[in-house]
Amino acid sequence: MTSINSEISLPDIHEVEAARQRLRPYGIVTPLLRSPVLDELTGATVLVKAENLQRTGSFKFRGAFNRLSLIPEADRPGGVVACSSGNHAQGVAAAARLLGMRATIVMPSDAPELKRARTVALGARVVLYDRQTENREQIAQGLAKETGATFIHPYNDPQVIAGQGTVGLEIADQAKNQGLKLETMVVCTGGGGLASGVALALSDRASDCRFHTAEPAGFDDYARSLRAGHILKNDKMGGSVCDAVLTPMPGEVGFEILKNRACEGAVVSDEEALKAVAFAFHELKLVIEPGGAVALAAVLFDRVPVSGRVVALTLSGGNIDPAMMALAIGS
Repeated sequence: MTSINSEISLPDIHEVEAARQRLRPYGIVTPLLRSPVLDELTGATVLVKAENLQRTGSFKFRGAFNRLSLIPEADRPGGVVACSSGNHAQGVAAAARLLGMRATIVMPSDAPELKRARTVALGARVVLYDRQTENREQIAQGLAKETGATFIHPYNDPQVIAGQGTVGLEIADQAKNQGLKLETMVVCTGGGGLASGVALALSDRASDCRFHTAEPAGFDDYARSLRAGHILKNDKMGGSVCDAVLTPMPGEVGFEILKNRACEGAVVSDEEALKAVAFAFHELKLVIEPGGAVALAAVLFDRVPVSGRVVALTLSGGNIDPAMMALAIGS
């Protein structure tokens, strides 16, 4: 692990590899899929990493399990506290259950009902907050202090990022096994845990690969921050169907990793994200949520130049309410 300053440390490739070993008995090596329809539409060779098929329905289980596994035995009776709109919530709840720990999750009151119900079903206690007027991290940190629990940040944590980086290791191995050399990578991006983890892994395994973040319009803090060279905030906290990738600003750890590795970020509309959800349903036979579809939307709607290239993209989550799926299919 490398230090940026006295406050922040960055994970390295060895920690990503160690996370892969910890996850091996519990996580799923998700497939890297091909679609002739997608190749024809884009003029590219497109590799689709289906993290919607991961345990709990998103990549978040990887980072959560890796981070919780590293909590010292003496601290485990205090349990864990996390804040999430739903995917990190389920990942932490599932990891805590496997490791015999209590979990409390701070979730927005407008989180999809499916995500909330599944978090509770995994044994976690849910505390609701107002996304527009309250600060979820302050609430979660306060609960952790009161109860002696360990706070698990959804993305601004080196070992969470190391866990998410295992997605990148798998993509590199799977592409190589298909006889393909990765040229472009597009990753669904909120706070940057997945994006920075994948970028870290590919910097080691596919150093020539061009890396792009993908975000919904109005919540393109990574795209703007990468252009500016420093962290910028979003103007609002809610109002997009892509709830899984709505964060106030990039995490410091992830931004430090990505600022010298990522190309310009791609930005898609809510309508394009919903069309990507529908495309995945009809053509790929996969269920994904809008936030997990922004990388696919970026490729489908030419927000990233991919023609003639070998491009990989993440489908980062599939926890979608039936009503949202109906909206997407009818869009």
